[in-house]
Amino acid sequence: MRLRPGQHLRRNADFGAVREQGRRTDCGAFLLTWRVRPAAGPARVGFVASRAAVGDAVHRNRAKRRLREIYRKHQNLVPPSLDLVLTARAALLRLAYADVEARFIQVCQKLTPTKAPSDV
Repeated sequence: MRLRPGQHLRRNADFGAVREQGRRTDCGAFLLTWRVRPAAGPARVGFVASRAAVGDAVHRNRAKRRLREIYRKHQNLVPPSLDLVLTARAALLRLAYADVEARFIQVCQKLTPTKAPSDV
């Protein structure tokens, strides 16, 4: 199943809102930041791989492809109305795909949408 356009974070403001208002979980190979979106709808996701953390363009693209594929396979584990940002780290490319996938599944089981900060 392909990710639809409505399932991507596209604007810089959306990424910034998730980083500023969201919660973070360090998974070793990647950092998962999430925020409950006030408007209902499907979960949206954005992928980040910086030159400083991951390396040159080949490694950054490989890291983002890995994260996209893992998210695509397990997107049903993410509760709706969440915005996620998956930030790659250098360890992502050193670990086996199955290990990274297991870490993503484990952290997704802990995600529970709480009230949005504006609702509190």
